Amino acid sequence: MGMSPYVREIRGLIGTRLLLLPAVAALIRDGDGRILLQRRADDGRWNLPAGAVDPGESPADAVVREVREETGLRVRPVRVAGVFGGRDGFRHSYPNGDEVEFTVVVFECDAVGGILDADNDETAELAWFRLDERPPLTIEYPIEAMLSGEPTVFHPAAVEGPTSA
Repeated sequence: MGMSPYVREIRGLIGTRLLLLPAVAALIRDGDGRILLQRRADDGRWNLPAGAVDPGESPADAVVREVREETGLRVRPVRVAGVFGGRDGFRHSYPNGDEVEFTVVVFECDAVGGILDADNDETAELAWFRLDERPPLTIEYPIEAMLSGEPTVFHPAAVEGPTSA
């Protein structure tokens, strides 16, 4: 995710301290059931197409914009497949010292147009993968669970039960 003007402004105020950011990711399948993955230009790792939500932008609008910017595809979000966040896997320290923690809304999306195009600053490669052949991801989302058609997937909260008296 490139740094938006908003994040750049906040960084000017807080320096490298931890910044919590809303983000979105897209789970897109082709007609053969393969999922689209993006190999990022900055770290060479694979992930779902994803990005930060801009101020005033809805998560659904953000996923449409991010997918278009990073893949060239036009998509229609059809359902929220999962919501994830927290320290494990969603906190990142950049080489310049910036710390960020994302809360990610993953949308299952239908491709409705556009041409797959990796020619942008954030994408090294785009490829379709069968679920059992996908490479390790930067964030290991429970993709099979999200594609099961079951209700929205999330990591359960650690809830403490009532104390005994």
